[in-house]
Amino acid sequence: MRRLALACLFALLATTTTAQDRRISHCIAIANADPGLEFIQQASWQAPLPDEFTVRLTYIDHSMFLLRTAGGLSAITDYNGFIGPVTKTPDIVTMNNAHGTHWTAFPNPDIPHILEGWRQEGRPADYNLDLGEMLVRNVTTDIRDRFDAVTRVKDGNSIFIFEVGGLCIGHLGHLHHEPSEQQYAALGRLDVVMAAVDGGLTVDTPTMTRIITRLKSSIVLPMHWFSRQSLERFLTSISDDFDIDRSGETSLEVSLRTLPSRPTVVVLEPRFLTMED
Repeated sequence: MRRLALACLFALLATTTTAQDRRISHCIAIANADPGLEFIQQASWQAPLPDEFTVRLTYIDHSMFLLRTAGGLSAITDYNGFIGPVTKTPDIVTMNNAHGTHWTAFPNPDIPHILEGWRQEGRPADYNLDLGEMLVRNVTTDIRDRFDAVTRVKDGNSIFIFEVGGLCIGHLGHLHHEPSEQQYAALGRLDVVMAAVDGGLTVDTPTMTRIITRLKSSIVLPMHWFSRQSLERFLTSISDDFDIDRSGETSLEVSLRTLPSRPTVVVLEPRFLTMED
């Protein structure tokens, strides 16, 4: 029944899209959905995906992940200009400018879609990029002033959400505060969330634990950890409510049908892309 309901909802969204300027977010529309079984892991970022509803997530470095669809569409989060000794040009890159390791002033001009998460011409960044196989949108957040830790720069960065294959995948970016009720509502349901767990440069470990618990995502991918100590602190703080998976893999393949039945933190090992993978 749940799958039938989801199918009907997707059909409704498809028919309403043509009548509106923006595709409706299914992350928000089915925020209470909770499908789930188990997920699959594979190492190669280039290998073909098994079906059109599967997405591969590869941890590159720091806060950079490669999202690849079955149709070959690719997006890289917090793109800083170097993903490894490869010639690959992603279709989409997102960037945040809290620190230089999360953006570049000189992105490859061949990248078709470069989404900067900070304010644009004095206005909050506002993206709703619909490429058919993937919809990319953002929810702006505040960041700490670089010269005054107390002052916050409103709408200084963004959380980016990737809607693909029926999944809602969120990258929290260089988050400096817990989202407000309005921001939580704008995020909607996130099946997979990438979360900074450094415990200091972004939010502290108790705050990030509270955010992750509130989001209730099926899969959590830790990022932005500079030592095993900060990673272990986060895993310890979340372990009562989440299973922990330490397979040692760099990539994860996931679909709506293969989400874990119990929320799980999957520790991916960062590695720059190579042509040999």
